[in-house]
Amino acid sequence: MKEEKIIAPANGYLMLFVFLIMFIGSIITLIITKNFIFILFIIIAICIKPGFIMVQPNNSRVLLLFGKYVGTINKNGFYWVNPFFTKKKISLRASNFDSERLKVNDKLGNPIMISTILVWRVQDTYKAAFDVDNYENFVRVQTDAAVRKLASMYPYDNFADDGHTEDITLRSSVNEVSETLEKEIHERLSIAGIEVLEARIGYLAYAQEIANAMLKRQQATAIVAARHKIVEGAVSMVEMALEELGKKSIVDLDEERKAAMVSNLMVILCGDKDASPVLNTGTLNQ
Repeated sequence: MKEEKIIAPANGYLMLFVFLIMFIGSIITLIITKNFIFILFIIIAICIKPGFIMVQPNNSRVLLLFGKYVGTINKNGFYWVNPFFTKKKISLRASNFDSERLKVNDKLGNPIMISTILVWRVQDTYKAAFDVDNYENFVRVQTDAAVRKLASMYPYDNFADDGHTEDITLRSSVNEVSETLEKEIHERLSIAGIEVLEARIGYLAYAQEIANAMLKRQQATAIVAARHKIVEGAVSMVEMALEELGKKSIVDLDEERKAAMVSNLMVILCGDKDASPVLNTGTLNQ
């Protein structure tokens, strides 16, 4: 048998009643009658006792008879099974696994620190018990391997200025990356009968040796983007000012004066500090 088999064992309360009748009744009868045949019933009752098992909610018992798989009890309750069965307990509850922070290289070769949070549970007790050596350790090792592969598939961030433009990055595409990670881990853990309920990145950052350099790069990129926006707005404002002056015939400026006006407005609008105007009390040509 190479697949899970769910069995329904005998009612434990009924067998407990039989055990008590046989054990206590045999002792009382032995004392009264002095008939040593009842010692045999006492021994049988003692042999029955190891067969009692209690299965709690979301737990299971995998039963073996001299190395042969007999079946699995996955329904909670009080039962009695063959006393010679070996009973292996496997939890069916959802479990969390918070992996260690791994130092790996992303798609662009940048060293990053990454960890994952995995929610999983046993779906097939036969595979979990017999297809892998230790299913809990199997979850840890295969999750780390999946995270390493995930990091190599995507860059940490977009670097459009270097010509590296990706639709999906580890930092910004949380949903897409989580779906890929969940699929990768599911494929790896399916041979152990493990169901992946959720997988997502728990920690993500550049490695310490490049973190400061990358922070400065991000700051520089942000400053350039802000400056670009300021200049764009300033040009539109200067253009609007020239149009309005010309349209309303407020002042007639030649090309040289227009250039001076544009220069002054750009300095005022784009400068980091407030401009200190110098008032011209003479004519425009002075």
